[in-house]
Amino acid sequence: MAQNSESHQHEPQKTAGTEHSTKGAYVTGGEFTRDTNYIEDRVVADPQAAQSAPQEESSSIGDPRLAGLTEGGQAWPVEPGRYRLVAARACPWAHRSIIIRRLLGLEDAISLGAPGPTHDARSWTFDLDEGGVDPVLGTERLQENYFARFPDYPRGITVPALVDVPTGGVVTNNYPQLTFDLSTQWREHHRTGAPDLLPEDKLDEMLPMIKRIFTEVNNGVYRAGFAGSQSAYQDAYDRLFTALDWLESHLSERRYLMGEHITEADVRLFTTLVRFDPVYHGHFKCNRNKLTEMPNLWAYARDLFQTPGFGDTVDFDQIKRHYYEVHEDLNPTQIVPVGPDLGNWLGEHGREALGGSPFGTGTAPGPVAASEQPGGANPLYR
Repeated sequence: MAQNSESHQHEPQKTAGTEHSTKGAYVTGGEFTRDTNYIEDRVVADPQAAQSAPQEESSSIGDPRLAGLTEGGQAWPVEPGRYRLVAARACPWAHRSIIIRRLLGLEDAISLGAPGPTHDARSWTFDLDEGGVDPVLGTERLQENYFARFPDYPRGITVPALVDVPTGGVVTNNYPQLTFDLSTQWREHHRTGAPDLLPEDKLDEMLPMIKRIFTEVNNGVYRAGFAGSQSAYQDAYDRLFTALDWLESHLSERRYLMGEHITEADVRLFTTLVRFDPVYHGHFKCNRNKLTEMPNLWAYARDLFQTPGFGDTVDFDQIKRHYYEVHEDLNPTQIVPVGPDLGNWLGEHGREALGGSPFGTGTAPGPVAASEQPGGANPLYR
């Protein structure tokens, strides 16, 4: 599939100067602060047990050990076929849910709705589907599904969102907890050979690492990109590269973040790394160096990209279109860069020399269903 195949076919959504413009939505002055208040409902294997358990504390990264609910949260039953995961391929937070759904083999249990890469101030749209309507939910905008449950929903319309198909209403958009729950609450519906992404003996080490990756890397690139002052940008820049240097060292002796096999920590880091050179290096001014100039991180990222479940879910065209077209504060022309070249993602990485294997005692997922293959630039699909 040719690189940048979509960029020649689409003109940006020209919302600049209209009531639906995103101008002023991202750069608001000083340090960028992410709103981490989400709909904290959970889909669980035993709703009654979750409702009866002591109240839990909210967490910016989620917690796979949660037995109960946070304040105001409701419990919904695990029920194959009932829920639709609405996850834009462009968004790193949504992308991680696509990867984990695929690694665990939940494609038949939870359907996937894929909005297009761009949105205006209202919400993501299903513009990639025939007629611009999601074929299962029957809606044009994800906003409609939020409003179906919360008519006056006051926050941003975010992805991923798990939607209750019978009612069309959103169940949760709490993406940090959602992916943990896919591993723990949906276990009965995992494919044979699904990897253990949350090994019990690694959790005490993994959760602090996930916290640091979220704070300094996943959100760190946004803190740099959406900084509203030079000092806020400088601080974000320094924090980001301090963390990347730490990861570069950490991965010099381990094939994966937690050792010999992939875990959820690797999924959470990968979705930032795969966007680094195409977007964050230039668009977010994270330009001390490119990912390709950090030997261990670059080899690690290629190792994951070439692992079934990771790179085969990536759509580089959608990634670039989202950032460069939506963020009018940073790119008012909405011009999408042509590069970088993508062929190097398939180069030899040499990480096998560190030992280990991606799936441990499990197996790789099968091929991506034709209906779910990314449509944009990706060297795996050439």
